[in-house]
Amino acid sequence: MQGNTLRFQGNALALQADALTMQADALTMQAEALTMQADALTMQADALALQGIAKFNLLQINEMLYLGIKIK
Repeated sequence: MQGNTLRFQGNALALQADALTMQADALTMQAEALTMQADALTMQADALALQGIAKFNLLQINEMLYLGIKIK
């Protein structure tokens, strides 16, 4: 009888250890997902900055063309 109780307790502890391992794996995956989201936001910010530079350069070119300034 006591042997069965100890075996059940051992099984319960093994299941708890498995559950903790799965929780740790889930947290790792969440951290990786957050890292990927941060990388994506960085790329979006870079793209927006490049768009802004391109628009600014286009405005300068248009102004130079309107004013008749030669572009070297």
